[in-house]
Amino acid sequence: MSMTSAVARRVLVVQRRLTHYRVPFFELLRRDLRDAGLELCLAHGEPTAQEATKRDSGELSWAVRLPTRYFLDGRICWQPFGHLARDAAVTVITAENKMLCNLGEQFLARNRRVLLWGHGANLQGNRDSLRERFKARVALRADWWLAYTDMSRDLVRALGFPSDRITVLQNAVDTAELSAQFQAVTPQAQQRLRAELGLTEGPVGLYVGSLYTEKRIEFLLEAARALRQRVPGFQLLIIGGGPQQHLVDAAAQGASWIKVLGIRKGADKALAASLADVMLNPGLVGLNILDSFVGGTPMITTDCGLHSPEIAYLASGRNGVMTADSLDAFVQASAALLQDRSAREAMRAACLADGARYTIEQMSRHFTQGVVAALAAPIRRG
Repeated sequence: MSMTSAVARRVLVVQRRLTHYRVPFFELLRRDLRDAGLELCLAHGEPTAQEATKRDSGELSWAVRLPTRYFLDGRICWQPFGHLARDAAVTVITAENKMLCNLGEQFLARNRRVLLWGHGANLQGNRDSLRERFKARVALRADWWLAYTDMSRDLVRALGFPSDRITVLQNAVDTAELSAQFQAVTPQAQQRLRAELGLTEGPVGLYVGSLYTEKRIEFLLEAARALRQRVPGFQLLIIGGGPQQHLVDAAAQGASWIKVLGIRKGADKALAASLADVMLNPGLVGLNILDSFVGGTPMITTDCGLHSPEIAYLASGRNGVMTADSLDAFVQASAALLQDRSAREAMRAACLADGARYTIEQMSRHFTQGVVAALAAPIRRG
């Protein structure tokens, strides 16, 4: 094969770090791109020291590891990939201010399409800040956009990016595998785990996710204490890890009704999650909303302004609940749902139906369609 034909076929996807939940997606994407006559080259770096505490990194033997250096306490990342981009027809990079090498690709690459993949905005940031205004300008320096959700598409379109160059991926995890893990749970296994954890017959709330500031762990724990007073026998399961692990560990001391399970994955996570009646997530909601859907466990969150674009999947009152951003509103809604079995069952049915809608198979198809469309269109960055 000539160098020209090799370049015409190669799609370089650069990830600052590789998380475990992206591994099956990239395996599918590799296959789908191959079926479209394209070759995937996946390159990724390493997490920050704080991110490493989440213990959520993934491995792919065929991916290329990039040298990664962080500066200013992780706010700047140097991760050069130019040697790989030279042999690509398309580069797909994430829309992150901290990625210095991405800026070089967006402004200097001339003979290949540059696609941006992301949220469309930093939903946890101040959009009027100099940092976010700069990011909004840079977001226009792309030949195509791969938007996480419909919300992401609307954000990118509002910046002035052409609608006909935006592909919505419908960001997902491997919901088919997750569903199989939930379906494999048996009453006997649930009974054993309940006994092991010392759970009583009272209602169970569940938190699943990393433990860091934007997740509002202190709010969660304060709400749980209020629910314990309001709902007889209420118990809380916490699955996850991260830099605020100490908060949940301290809360569980002297409170036997708070069960800190640590990081659990796969079948172990599904079994533990199956014991819950509701999912409590007062802070940032992201892909963990799919745990709620696939497990049929309605999520209760707040209108906190911290959410990732996947919050667009939540239809409050149908497949979950979004309350006003106050402790009283969150506790009141949580208590009401915990004590209303028929409402929970209706939401459970809606969750399960929506869990089947968001899949990595669909996401990979949309990603491939976006790449193919970008290759067929002229370069727009000038």
